[in-house]
Amino acid sequence: MKIVIIGSGFSGIAAAAYAAKEGHDVHVYEKNNTLGGRARQFTTDRGYTFDMGPSWYWMPDVIENFFNDFGYKASDFYELVELNPQFEMVFEDEVIALPADYTEMKALFDRIEEGAAVQLDRFMADAKYKYEVGMMDFVNKPCHSWFEFVSLKIAKSAFKLDLLSDFSQFVRKFFKHPKLVTLMEFPVIFLGAMPDNIPALYSLMNYGGYRMGTWYPMGGFVKIIEGMTAIAERLGVKFHCNAEVEHIEVKDGSARGIRVNNDFCIADAIISSADYHHTEQMLLDEEYRNYGEAYWESRTFAPSCLIYYLGFDRRIPNLKHHTLFFEHDLYQQAKEIYEEKIWPTNPLFYVCCPSKTDPEVAPIGHENIFLLMPIATGLNDGESIREQYFKQMITRLERHTGTTGLIDGIRYKRSFCIADFMEDYHAFKGNAYGLANTLRQTAVFKPAVRNKKVKNLFYTGQLTVPGPGVPPSIISGKIVANEVCKQCFL
Repeated sequence: MKIVIIGSGFSGIAAAAYAAKEGHDVHVYEKNNTLGGRARQFTTDRGYTFDMGPSWYWMPDVIENFFNDFGYKASDFYELVELNPQFEMVFEDEVIALPADYTEMKALFDRIEEGAAVQLDRFMADAKYKYEVGMMDFVNKPCHSWFEFVSLKIAKSAFKLDLLSDFSQFVRKFFKHPKLVTLMEFPVIFLGAMPDNIPALYSLMNYGGYRMGTWYPMGGFVKIIEGMTAIAERLGVKFHCNAEVEHIEVKDGSARGIRVNNDFCIADAIISSADYHHTEQMLLDEEYRNYGEAYWESRTFAPSCLIYYLGFDRRIPNLKHHTLFFEHDLYQQAKEIYEEKIWPTNPLFYVCCPSKTDPEVAPIGHENIFLLMPIATGLNDGESIREQYFKQMITRLERHTGTTGLIDGIRYKRSFCIADFMEDYHAFKGNAYGLANTLRQTAVFKPAVRNKKVKNLFYTGQLTVPGPGVPPSIISGKIVANEVCKQCFL
């Protein structure tokens, strides 16, 4: 069977590899000139190499499982380095560094709040259970129906998984100090919603991150893409870059192929790992769409973000690989992102400095940094407003590191924001992380992996199950490949 895949992000490449493993003829079409989707990388003529997207390597076992499924190890393709501290969190009056060693982590918690070490043990024991059950029994479901979750094991686990309680309340059962609450709530921000709107199930994120460690693949996240691509190519997958898919041709309830770069490519099945909204609204005729425009407008989307890729001609002291600037109110920014849809008043932001770990991403004596500030989707993001926030972030970075004149040391600068997400990835309203993992947008409530009107058209990626993030996207690719392969036997 010939399978065509639209898009070469983590989910698209994973789907390609799993489908090819079953003996199918697989072709992947990527609109951009390099593979990886949001995980692309670029190198400047001044010698700076930037990962464009993901930078947090959490849940290493999920990524390892992908390579194991094909008889490899991640270490066959790249070197993993554990970060210590995992990250720093900058508060108004204190900087907290989260250590890699769990015993040291407990001591830190006890220093901030008496008895918090014992509470951390309790929290992590609960989170470990959720991680093991959730990652094994929940996230691997295609979510066609709630009946997929009807099993004795899941029924017994339902209460302990806290599916109906919110994460914010759950954290506060264990910790009272505001800084510890913020520290524990932070990981679910990756899921694209506020802690009080996310199921407590997602404490599994804390276990998959804090307890299993924060890692970095030497050479950048593109090394994961390169490793996955190498496996797919060894299985016969053909990748086509600079290949913009223009239309999905449907006849008699079946997709016949795609129109790409003014040519027609026949397919027995099609998987789109491109933006779900774009696939349906722009590539499919209206009568074949799962969802109309009103559906997408009613969804809660994870934020977009303002990113700056910066190359400095100097080393910047007192800066770690990951630094989170949380001097202001998280919930105020959340309200401005999700309810008011405005630029933040007192923005929180994140700084990644991979050159602290990887000497290959910047010239000797230089620094590679990207700044990332979460914002609402659909905003007007002209250059003047980008620059306004850039100056705010640089000022706070200088204050944290005890330096001055950082702007004078910039030798490379590039911004990336809402308009760029729309241009490069066809992202609906410029979203960066897909749909928020709220209770009403979890599992069966997510957009379906199968087209309900076209029997051989499927969807994968962060807008469908299991959700946003690198490990979930890899799992999403595996889920949809299994669904396509099932079709062969119908």
